[in-house]
Amino acid sequence: MKRIFLSFLFFFVGSFLVQTKAISYSSDPESFISEVIDEAKIILSGSSSSDEKAEKLSQIALKTVDIKGLAFYTLGKKRKEITPEQLKKYEDLFEKYFLKSFTSRLTDYSDPKISVLSSEVVNNKYTIVKTMLLKTDKKPEVKIDWRVYTKDPDNPLIRDLIIEGLSLARTQKEEFASVLSANNNDINVLFSTLEKFINK
Repeated sequence: MKRIFLSFLFFFVGSFLVQTKAISYSSDPESFISEVIDEAKIILSGSSSSDEKAEKLSQIALKTVDIKGLAFYTLGKKRKEITPEQLKKYEDLFEKYFLKSFTSRLTDYSDPKISVLSSEVVNNKYTIVKTMLLKTDKKPEVKIDWRVYTKDPDNPLIRDLIIEGLSLARTQKEEFASVLSANNNDINVLFSTLEKFINK
């Protein structure tokens, strides 16, 4: 498996910038993204061990990313074809898969710089927050759009990152569909693929 969520991580982790808040996140999508970036930046630049940083960043993801929504989206129409028990197993595996991906390369990106530029309300369910990962001597600037789910206006959640026009959630969905298509649409093969990554 390509592990597109490692790329998701790179930008999700590598994009963080401002200051930790013990209080709840803002309900304004643009402020929400700024706060998430700030909180992760402080963790990444701190003196904690890699394991401690990974645990703290996993807690951020659990609070701010719609992991269940991503799980359902990336499974596509297969979600309606499996049993409730299989769906529950997939949800559990996907969360572990996502979080391990999320924490696998954290220490590589200790001091990124990102600028929050603007936001665009798509509809009452989604707002796009536009940011720019600033260029360095080694890396070019990268346009990153954050798709923020706002169905509950008091509890925004990150649903996707669009990196230079590429939806990472959609790419992951296509990858899972490819695994299923190559294996007679057998959900157990996808389970095994996720478990292999989780347990390695």
